[in-house]
Amino acid sequence: MKELFDDVSLACSVKTTKSYSTSFSMGIRFLDKQFRDPIYSVYGFVRFADEIVDTFHDYDKEKLLNKFEEDTWAAIEDKISLNPILNSFQWAYHKFNIDKEHVVTFLKSMRMDLDKSYYDREGYEDYILGSAEVVGLMCLRIFVEGDDTSYNHLKPYAKSLGAAFQKINFLRDLHADYLDLGRAYFPGLEVDKFDEKTKQAIEAEIEADFKKAYIGIVQLPKKARLGVYVAYVYYYRLFVKIKNLPSNRILEERIRIPNQRKVALFVGSYVKHSFNLI
Repeated sequence: MKELFDDVSLACSVKTTKSYSTSFSMGIRFLDKQFRDPIYSVYGFVRFADEIVDTFHDYDKEKLLNKFEEDTWAAIEDKISLNPILNSFQWAYHKFNIDKEHVVTFLKSMRMDLDKSYYDREGYEDYILGSAEVVGLMCLRIFVEGDDTSYNHLKPYAKSLGAAFQKINFLRDLHADYLDLGRAYFPGLEVDKFDEKTKQAIEAEIEADFKKAYIGIVQLPKKARLGVYVAYVYYYRLFVKIKNLPSNRILEERIRIPNQRKVALFVGSYVKHSFNLI
């Protein structure tokens, strides 16, 4: 039965999410049940594309990405794919009317990672738009359940949240991205000259994104608000931890939130939500 194949496809997306990101997996668990499966499906899609350009160093990445993109559009057109991740994604894409242009923009950013190592301001903003902001918009499409008025109103806030998350990832992974992948995403950044002044300028930009994003979070439908807020709290705590460290520490290690601390943050978020304190 097709339903069984779809269930298996979704299970692959769930497994992918839980294997790659404990924090996002926890956030998804706080979403209303009706939103969990499509968000797993979106995450699986973007994670597989990201893995191609970030980790498959012993393979022809461009060839793999070309094939993945070709298969993505075939899955969307045919409304089925033998790639379970893409089969799961095309279901969410059609059910929630995800914008085609968001998929185009996302894949464009993934392609930038094949050969682009340094970014000016325009390139940096284009990359964040495709790699993070449109992913936030895909999720927003799901959360508003087809309400175009809500979607259009909340778009700028969803983009800011995606941008904040991505910029924190860039800052946290600054050392690894530079040494392992030869990349430096922040515009004009010379990693070997990364200092407190540079770090603080980046942090000010992230803080502004977070402030704008929060305005949108409190306006989300209640069924989606807690899950998104949980992800926000986790990333903001990670941001605070990075802010409190000297610049040289960022270049020496990947900053993390211990699992025990994550659980405490998530419980605190749930309590605040329960008492309408968000």
